[in-house]
Amino acid sequence: MRSAALLLLLSIDFASAFSTTTRNSGTFLKSKSKSTFATTTTTTFTTSLCALQENGNVNDGGVAGGPPRLSTEEEQKVQWDLFTKHHAKGEGKWRGDWVSYDYMGDIIDTTTASLNLKLDNESNPPTVTHTHDIVTGSRKADCNTCFDSETVKTLPVGMYSPGNLNKYRCASVGMACGPSLLRSGAMSTELALNHGNGRLRVIFQHAPVWEAGVEPGSCPPQALKLFRTMISREVLDTESPPTRDTEMKNPPKRGDPSFFRPVPPFQWHKKWAGSSWTWGEQTGDRGWSIDDMEEGDAWHGRPTGDTSDVWAMRLPGGILLQAPRIITTGRAGLCRLAWLPEDDAPEGSADDGDTAKLLRIEASVLALEPVIDEENDVMLGFYPPELGSLRCDILAKFGELEDTSMLEKLQKLGEIGVGVDAVDAGDIGPVSEAQIEADKQKAKEERKKQETEMMERAAKAKAASDAAKAKAKEASANGDKTDNDDAPDSGLDAIRNALKL
Repeated sequence: MRSAALLLLLSIDFASAFSTTTRNSGTFLKSKSKSTFATTTTTTFTTSLCALQENGNVNDGGVAGGPPRLSTEEEQKVQWDLFTKHHAKGEGKWRGDWVSYDYMGDIIDTTTASLNLKLDNESNPPTVTHTHDIVTGSRKADCNTCFDSETVKTLPVGMYSPGNLNKYRCASVGMACGPSLLRSGAMSTELALNHGNGRLRVIFQHAPVWEAGVEPGSCPPQALKLFRTMISREVLDTESPPTRDTEMKNPPKRGDPSFFRPVPPFQWHKKWAGSSWTWGEQTGDRGWSIDDMEEGDAWHGRPTGDTSDVWAMRLPGGILLQAPRIITTGRAGLCRLAWLPEDDAPEGSADDGDTAKLLRIEASVLALEPVIDEENDVMLGFYPPELGSLRCDILAKFGELEDTSMLEKLQKLGEIGVGVDAVDAGDIGPVSEAQIEADKQKAKEERKKQETEMMERAAKAKAASDAAKAKAKEASANGDKTDNDDAPDSGLDAIRNALKL
């Protein structure tokens, strides 16, 4: 039975419509806890979560049917180890510019700040203190003997310990926080990926909305709409955030990300292999190896998403964001972050042979799940939004894709042409330079022929017009009444006939 604390009155305030009581594992949740991942390429099931935890790779192994779920104590230990290994490490000071975008993709705010995760292993149990250092003002030195200064405001956020990570859930080098309700009533979902001394963090915020014609606040929210996205490129334990200038002066070493390098779109379309960490409420943590990624699973190669409901944005440095535009009742929304932190190592360098890396994290979000009074058949409120499933992929390039050109595929199917006729039809096909020149010459001759025909038609039209005017003038001199006596003869009829319009 659900707690009586769930019996809330409907409120205009969106946040107050949510219960704070955790759901049990009853039948209500069982139907909604299935993984909502896209096509998952899982060629080998593995029990080697420890190996995935340590180095991002999975050792082949496991038995048919898969291993049993980790116990609560084992899962808490794994989560704490991942949290302190990839995020609360070093001094735990992640410095970056928090850049906020609106729904249209325009920058609306930039804040320089540090997200601090300070680990204290001496305490019992060990703890991590979470604070934010917000730069509220800065002053640049105007002489060689002075130094720059900043005005910083420190905001306490929370304290974590094994078994108490609040809304955080880790999956290998990835981490998700939320979905969480803010005081404003908006819902926040945070994703993060760690690579070397760098980290990429994004926050998607959805606000309550109502259908057109429905007064906002007159009834419970009917959906959640994306209205703000914040992204932060962060470097560990530095005094300044990463910028294009700092990366040019001090290029990152191999193993650390380059946030502002140009990444051509075709860099996403490679053969990728590696490991995947997944979590679901019923299955718990699982490790998988990916030997060859199927096309349906390569969502990073579809920048606009799989449906029209996907909001997406690409940013310099090989960054792709995807989030649901609208989240409604009974449908999970997929929040995605893909990142190309490094390219292939330069040929002849000490790291020659080290290929490009691809990191992906995907979280499904459930929200606006109603609390129903079954006896009276009325809705009392909403359950808190929750994380339905989580997946993080750690991939490396192992080759180039073959036969991936859509033009080639269509040509083989006979659905696309080549040459002038194809261009006239709106199709484009690969042709040689000689063919291009021949097509240009042919098009030029066609235009010249059309111009000659138009000039001949115009001359005939003028001659016909002059003849009509002369005939009308002669009839007028003889006193004969013609059909055109009531209106001046402009010769338009003769021109239309000549041009066959």
